[in-house]
Amino acid sequence: MNIILLGPPGCGKGTQAKKISEKYGLAHVSTGDLLRKAAAEKTEIGLKAKEYMDKGKLVPDKLVIELMKEKLSDNALLDGFPRTINQALALKNFFDVNVVLNIDVDFRILVKRLTGRRSCACGAVYHIEYNPPEKENVCNKCGSKLYQRDDDREDVVIKRLETYKKETAPLTEYYSEKNKLKTVDGNGSIDETFRKICEILRKTLKAFS
Repeated sequence: MNIILLGPPGCGKGTQAKKISEKYGLAHVSTGDLLRKAAAEKTEIGLKAKEYMDKGKLVPDKLVIELMKEKLSDNALLDGFPRTINQALALKNFFDVNVVLNIDVDFRILVKRLTGRRSCACGAVYHIEYNPPEKENVCNKCGSKLYQRDDDREDVVIKRLETYKKETAPLTEYYSEKNKLKTVDGNGSIDETFRKICEILRKTLKAFS
């Protein structure tokens, strides 16, 4: 079973994707994680992608598609891909999509969630209001100093959301026309959103009933 998870930056795609993949035994394929890893490893694709990510812009389709072709297999949940219609058209040639979950969150809530995020080099992520570390600006897991990602600064956040609305939101119409889109209200807590997702999957995917 193959699932796509859509939604703007800050809607909780990454968190929900991990919960879904664990519950239903799906491979979690995160475009953002793969791109950041490639950037950290300073691969050719990673360095090119970083130039766009640091400016809050979408990474060009050609780079993303090239990266994803190497990672996709059946029984997967895609987190952050496709982001554009061109990517969706390319995806259908090598990946059979069963259902598309779209997490919808109010703009003001998205800005608050993103600008309050703090990250650690070990991979842990916190929020200064919703999920603060035990010690201010220090990771609970490894004790390293937390930092704010460049793409979580308010000016970049607003650009990211505007870019999403312009270039990615049309995907909801594309998948709706194919009768594969299911919209989820993501304004509540993580658990509330996950319960809504599970209910949708129970109703739409017999394999998960």
